[in-house]
Amino acid sequence: MLIAELGQQRYNKAALNRQLAERLPKRSPGSIEFKHCNISAILRDADCPYVPGYKPRSNYQAILADSVEECLLRSEIFDRAALSAAERPAIETSPETLDGLVVHPPTTSLQVQERPGSYVIKRDYLAREARNRDLGHAGECFILAYERQRLISQGASQLAEAVEHVAETQGDGTGFDIRSFSADGSERLIEVKTTAFAKECAFFISPNELNCSRDNAESYHLYRLFDFRKQPRMFCLQGDLHDQLWLEPDSYRAGVR
Repeated sequence: MLIAELGQQRYNKAALNRQLAERLPKRSPGSIEFKHCNISAILRDADCPYVPGYKPRSNYQAILADSVEECLLRSEIFDRAALSAAERPAIETSPETLDGLVVHPPTTSLQVQERPGSYVIKRDYLAREARNRDLGHAGECFILAYERQRLISQGASQLAEAVEHVAETQGDGTGFDIRSFSADGSERLIEVKTTAFAKECAFFISPNELNCSRDNAESYHLYRLFDFRKQPRMFCLQGDLHDQLWLEPDSYRAGVR
């Protein structure tokens, strides 16, 4: 399923699960799904994409992590598929509707020191995706269009015209990508983090962006745009990010606390 997902090929999750259940008659459908979620957690801890719909569940056994490492993570086919997905170009698009676009942040995201990551060797697929300029630019343009649509829908057309793509007009050193507004005219400084992968995937944030969130806590917003190629949605974090994220100091890899 994961190889097909990464290759943007169609697959029937229910049919594949039925085949698996036939091979594991002593396992209930619920236990099989739970094991899929354990595998998602292992892949998450290895900085790898995983199959959507199987939310990561931690507290997995070391023997399962060893099996995933041996059977999947060392697979050349998986490596090629994951690299291709991380580096695939993206085209600019805009929201078809504002309904359902904004969702709640992940409810649980364990801090680095609490995660059993010692079981697996980390890969660099998320880091490679973070360096995908086409994807990053497409995500910023999507949010630019979203902000304008949002303000127009709230009766603030003049403010919509004033929304600025700061990453384009001033470069990357400001600590945010887009200058927008709330309907009452107050400023929004928006940093956009885009992934084609799942909501729970970690992202990377710079010291400059963190400091900007602290210095402009009342106006700073981080928009985490996920599942970008298939069904773009996002969650938002507002204010000083230091207390809202876990961080790996050496890489500034981050996730929601």
